[in-house]
Amino acid sequence: MIVGYTTGVYDLFHIGHLNLLKNAKGMCDRLIVGVTVDELVSYKGKTAMIPFEDRIEIVRSIRYVDAAVPQYDMNKLEACRKLGAEILFVGDDWYSSDKWRSYEQEFSREGIRIIYFPYTRGVSSTRIGQALQHVRGWTKESVDHEDD
Repeated sequence: MIVGYTTGVYDLFHIGHLNLLKNAKGMCDRLIVGVTVDELVSYKGKTAMIPFEDRIEIVRSIRYVDAAVPQYDMNKLEACRKLGAEILFVGDDWYSSDKWRSYEQEFSREGIRIIYFPYTRGVSSTRIGQALQHVRGWTKESVDHEDD
C-alpha cells in the first residue's frame, strides 16, 4: 500500500485544492492530508478566514482524502516518517528552488519521493479573500463578528 501526504491551509476551499487532492489520490492508495492549525497560519504571517475546525472537517469530507490530520509545524519530513508516507505531494511553485532541491535529497535518503503538481492557474485562497474584501468589505474580523 502506497501512502501519500500533502499539507495546506485549505482556507476558502476552491477547485485548485480539489485538483491537488484528486491528483494526489490517483498516485497513492491512502492519502493523508495535513491541515495547518490556526497558530501555524499566524506564525507564517497570515490569517485564515475559516477556523481550523471547519477547514479540517471540509478536507476530511473530500472523497479523495483517507485521513486529515492537524499540521502543527513545518517539518514535512517528520510528518512523512510518522505517517509512513512514501510520497509527499506539493505545488510546483517550489520546484527547483534551492530549499526544495535540498529537501529532495533529504527525503530521498529516507525513501520518500516528492511529486510536484502544477497550481490551478487563476485561482488561490489569497485572491478569493482579496476579492471578497474588495467587493464586500469582508475581513477575518468582520466574519468573526457576524456571529455576535
